[in-house]
Amino acid sequence: MILKINPTRIELIRLKNRLKIVEQGYNLLKKKRDGLMKEFLKVIKEMKKIQEGIKNDLFVNFKHFVFARALLQEKELEEIFSTPTMETKVEVRIKNLMGIEVPVFDLKKEGDFLNYGLSSTNFNLDLVMKGMVKILDNLIKLAELQKTALLLSFEIEKTRRRVNALEYIHLPNLRATIKYISTKLEERERFENIVLMKTKEYLGIL
Repeated sequence: MILKINPTRIELIRLKNRLKIVEQGYNLLKKKRDGLMKEFLKVIKEMKKIQEGIKNDLFVNFKHFVFARALLQEKELEEIFSTPTMETKVEVRIKNLMGIEVPVFDLKKEGDFLNYGLSSTNFNLDLVMKGMVKILDNLIKLAELQKTALLLSFEIEKTRRRVNALEYIHLPNLRATIKYISTKLEERERFENIVLMKTKEYLGIL
């Protein structure tokens, strides 16, 4: 679409300068979009790795718990887990990732997860407890990555829309308008030359 602008040389110069700026912005946005996609894919890859790890750890932990449960009475299990001795809390800080503020979750632990006497239980229960602490760490990391992936996806979509607007609307409009003004100026110049020649011919100068 041709912009509604007077076809003058001043407007032509202004539009050409504007075109250079828009092209630079377009190239920068494309680089940003590609960089965001690279980061997004890296986060997704890490998420899948952690998810697979959690799945495997849960399977192993379940087997250990089955063995531990077989050697303990239900009342003994209730007493073991009735009084937790480890407190956990998540602290959130913010880091900058390609201009986006993304969260970093730090899991803080206080106390010991082994809240029972080792002589009264069996080794499989110890493995279950250790395994659950590891799973908890990975779940917090997974939550951090999921939030990061979500924020990256929003920024990628916003950047993609801006790139498309420049590529398919603003840049074509500017180029079409520049071409239109250039054509008009050339036509005007040819017309003025013809008038000048006819005037000189009429005055007998030529």
